[in-house]
Amino acid sequence: MWEERNKQLYRAFEFKDFRDAFAFMTKVALIAEKMDHHPNWSNVYNKVEIFLSTHDAGDTITAKDEAMAKAIDKLQ
Repeated sequence: MWEERNKQLYRAFEFKDFRDAFAFMTKVALIAEKMDHHPNWSNVYNKVEIFLSTHDAGDTITAKDEAMAKAIDKLQ
């Protein structure tokens, strides 16, 4: 479930292993390129953390972030 943290949408994802986490990140990267909206994220072994905000709007949450979060959720 996405939550709001410091004017950003945040969600942590946990996978079986690094390979699955990296595969997920690859899919998110393709979505990001298609939407021209790139996340701030981190990966440690099987955990991926994603932060979404719109830089052009003063680093706040916009409809672009909501749309990207929904697109990412469809990957699960």
